[in-house]
Amino acid sequence: MTGRAAVLGHPIGHSKSPALHRAAYAALGVDIGYEAIDVTVDALPGFLSTVRAEDSWRGLSVTMPLKAAIAAAVDEVRGVGEALGVVNTVAFEPGPAGPRLVGYNTDVAGIVNALRYAGAPDAPSAAVLGGGGTAAAAVAALRDLGTSSATVFVRDAVRAADVRAAAAAVGIDLQFRPLTAAARELPGYDVVVSTLPPRAADGTGADLAAAGAATPGILLDAAYDPWPSRIAAAWTAGGGTVVPGLEMLLYQAIEQVRLFAAVDGPMPAEVIDVMCDAVGAPRRVF
Repeated sequence: MTGRAAVLGHPIGHSKSPALHRAAYAALGVDIGYEAIDVTVDALPGFLSTVRAEDSWRGLSVTMPLKAAIAAAVDEVRGVGEALGVVNTVAFEPGPAGPRLVGYNTDVAGIVNALRYAGAPDAPSAAVLGGGGTAAAAVAALRDLGTSSATVFVRDAVRAADVRAAAAAVGIDLQFRPLTAAARELPGYDVVVSTLPPRAADGTGADLAAAGAATPGILLDAAYDPWPSRIAAAWTAGGGTVVPGLEMLLYQAIEQVRLFAAVDGPMPAEVIDVMCDAVGAPRRVF
């Protein structure tokens, strides 16, 4: 029986996860289909009820705006996802009364690896743009890199519950600053992680470009469509290193494929190669 997997989110038409996963399963010789399904927060409970009734499901990738909602809907959350209360991956495990839905957060590993391969220093000074589920993963990733404090630039700090909870869970101090101040202050950080949706950082990018300031650090922009984003283009013009969101997507997807296809041990190099080729991501040394 063909297994099923999917990426859930709203909107979801731009997602490159299907290309990554389909390439991986074909290279592994695993019979798992993978699709993109538009699901809103309100529709999530009904969708999960439907998938629980089917034996073919192997896993779900989860993107905005569902990462916190699905953490409360699965049967168990493991690893850093439990501490963060934010899940981007759901694996299906057999249980006596039907499949058990187990949540994970592979975004943290995706961000850590993307920054490390870009040359991030140990314990970098760091800033995050945004305060949602991906920002929560970014805070946890920065803690893994040795950072003890970070600055979070948001439009409304009152609405940054996910990132506040993440900071408390992993033990990192946060300072909140208005997003309007980001362009002036970002050039002073070793690492900047933008977790804003596509085009939401355009204003900051325009301000950076207008200022013409040097940007010697590393920018990871989680948004990857359109690319290059305006903030990425401004960062490059300032002399900094830009890590496209495709790299984060690749590294977190490798962990998802491992779970969905039950891969033991390291992911074969040839599988990583075809995943890179599927989305045009650079091949890094692992």
